[in-house]
Amino acid sequence: MRIITISREFGSGGRELGKRVADELGFEYFDKEIIVEIAKKENLDEEYVSKTLHSSFAHNFQYTFHHSFFDPLSLNVTQAKLLIEQKKIIEGIAANNKDFVIVGRNADYILRAYKPFKLFVCASKESKLNRCRERREGSDKMDDKEIERYMNKIDKARKEICAIVAGSSWGDRQNYNLIVNTTDANIKNVATAIAEYAKYYFDRIEQ
Repeated sequence: MRIITISREFGSGGRELGKRVADELGFEYFDKEIIVEIAKKENLDEEYVSKTLHSSFAHNFQYTFHHSFFDPLSLNVTQAKLLIEQKKIIEGIAANNKDFVIVGRNADYILRAYKPFKLFVCASKESKLNRCRERREGSDKMDDKEIERYMNKIDKARKEICAIVAGSSWGDRQNYNLIVNTTDANIKNVATAIAEYAKYYFDRIEQ
């Protein structure tokens, strides 16, 4: 089984890149589908699940996450519960033994035993602002300063969650097999190149 995990800065095009790479390789693709599954299992609204999982987390959740029980002193038990449910779903996807691409959710750490191809996607601030304007990705009726604050808020939460779940630094080059800067890049062409590089990676580790 071959797995590609994609971590990304908000607005860098990581989601589109992941889908295109999956299409190039004929892999399954998982992103918002995980939110849908969590919402269904927990009988919660999908938007609520998404916002909760992208909120800042208290550092005492690290023990809760790794030991899968809830500390009554935790500031928000719901957040910890959803993190654990997300982890179970990701592990269940891997248990199907099919090739897939998964975006975000610290899957690179959760699935580390499978030796996934770990990709981090970044871009310049202006490039990310442009993409958010074009895609209206969380930026409806926002001016540039508001969009930038929103981007920083999401990436701050991702950094905190990574520290809790994986005990590592989100975006640290040592944690990834490839870092791609999509500034002024054609995502479709980049996806083709990454798909070829991923094939090389998998062939190498499977020898």
